[in-house]
Amino acid sequence: MNGHKSGVVWFTGLPGSGKTTLAIEVEKRLLQEGIRCTIIDGDRLRKRLNHDLGFTETDRMENLRRAAVISLMFIEAGVLVLAPLISPFDSSRAIIKQHFNSEDFTELYVKCSLEVCERRDPKGMYRLAREGTLLNFTGVSAPYEAPSQPDIVVDTENFSLEYCVDFLTDYVLSNYKIETQKENDL
Repeated sequence: MNGHKSGVVWFTGLPGSGKTTLAIEVEKRLLQEGIRCTIIDGDRLRKRLNHDLGFTETDRMENLRRAAVISLMFIEAGVLVLAPLISPFDSSRAIIKQHFNSEDFTELYVKCSLEVCERRDPKGMYRLAREGTLLNFTGVSAPYEAPSQPDIVVDTENFSLEYCVDFLTDYVLSNYKIETQKENDL
């Protein structure tokens, strides 16, 4: 009905790797292309729906479970979901994937080294983690496991934001947009 498939592009990567920035820019492009999409951002979830959760492994898994449930609701409504969430463990990402049909789920690894993420430190969180003020911070006092076989990798350390946005937008359009007969005739 919308001219595109629904599904979720699940962004994983270290804090500061550019997940949310990338999602926001890709969303703008997709909306221009007529793709109904939304962002389910980890930071916004933590401030609103998941304000009762901390950063223990159990709380992190519950945070991701809730994000998956919300994503499923949007998928049922025919919306494409961009979900920038750290999702630090392979095991938790594997559990999350089980909530979705395989054709509805894309795991996107936003690749960026810890050193570069820490240098960017857009919210000052790495500094707080290094000072010991912020506990269980991914990449410093809590581990991050890069995906072993993501569906797609976007390297924000070595490529410009514009290049990464173009690359991901092209990927999403080629995998989620339904070509009409008129487009095929051109």
